[in-house]
Amino acid sequence: MLKVINVVGARPNFMKVAPIVAAMKQRPAKFQPLVVHTGQHYDAAMSDSFFRDLELPQPDTHLGVGSASHAAQTAAVMARFEPVVLSEKPDWVLVVGDVNSTLACALVCVKLGVKVAHVEAGLRSRDRTMPEEINRLLTDQIADLLFTPSRDADENLRAEGILEERIRFVGNVMIDSLHQNLERARQSPVRHDLALNGVDYAVMTLHRPSNVDVPETFSRILSALETITAKLPVVFPVHPRTRKTIATLGLTDRIAAMKNLRLIDPLGYLDFLALYSQARLVLTDSGGIQEETTALGVPCLTFRTTTERPITITNGTNRLVGLNPAHTGEAADAVLVDERAAMAVPELWDGRSGERIIDILRTLTPEPLDREPGVLVGEV
Repeated sequence: MLKVINVVGARPNFMKVAPIVAAMKQRPAKFQPLVVHTGQHYDAAMSDSFFRDLELPQPDTHLGVGSASHAAQTAAVMARFEPVVLSEKPDWVLVVGDVNSTLACALVCVKLGVKVAHVEAGLRSRDRTMPEEINRLLTDQIADLLFTPSRDADENLRAEGILEERIRFVGNVMIDSLHQNLERARQSPVRHDLALNGVDYAVMTLHRPSNVDVPETFSRILSALETITAKLPVVFPVHPRTRKTIATLGLTDRIAAMKNLRLIDPLGYLDFLALYSQARLVLTDSGGIQEETTALGVPCLTFRTTTERPITITNGTNRLVGLNPAHTGEAADAVLVDERAAMAVPELWDGRSGERIIDILRTLTPEPLDREPGVLVGEV
């Protein structure tokens, strides 16, 4: 039996880990899955709702790290995760995505000689001002096994000198969660509660500090919103931190003046899926939303100039609009008059990526393992 620690650090990680843990639990004679929540992003109500909506077991261990600077947070995750690894002696540790917890836990494993696999490996924005890009680059260099969601990710890894035997193309595990939960999401009353049934509307998500913490940048996004809200309602689930930023930047009155902009509290996974899956348009700076809207065929405009998920543009519904209000307005106009033809879903975005991942882990792991984790001592 393989003991596998599955690390979650932030809410987007939950959607990536849930299908893997579910696949392992379907093979109880082969896998013992453990869930470790670092607490990098932690809001009790939101965290509980995501675990419930995704039917993810409550964490076996919660590290309770909380918010901090990048350096302090990464160090805290490492210090608190190491004793867990030493105690549990896992066969594998799975880290997902590109948050600080991803890199921190991978570093702990490589120092202890414990096998670590990176799920959603190989994505590159080529923008090293993004903390996530640094996390992606470094995690992929040190992980034993790299599970990629798309063929371009394989090419990125090869270009960086990664050995072919470390790369496994498995498809997009986030789409597993989407497939598994779409019917349940359709039972949500959220659109009825917001009086959106039978109405064309847009949904916006905005969370990157580079977009919401800089007055000039946020102002340009609001200019684009002023154009779009003149055409259709925009629903904006707002994180409490972003609400505070809006007040701090003195943007409350400007936002209130947009009568077609509706600010609501953050939603759980199922409610949010129900909301944006029926939207006429999605506005975002989130990588995961670019993927999910592509899988659903929902037009998406991304407030960024680069994306680590180019397949959502070449094979999907995503358009990069940067921070140019005129460009965003033109792109929105094009979407609203365009009856998009049926698109091909990207390769292996079929809802079975979690199964492929655990099949590979089973195949690559000898029984019994010939080593145990321990602190490696050597010259520094």
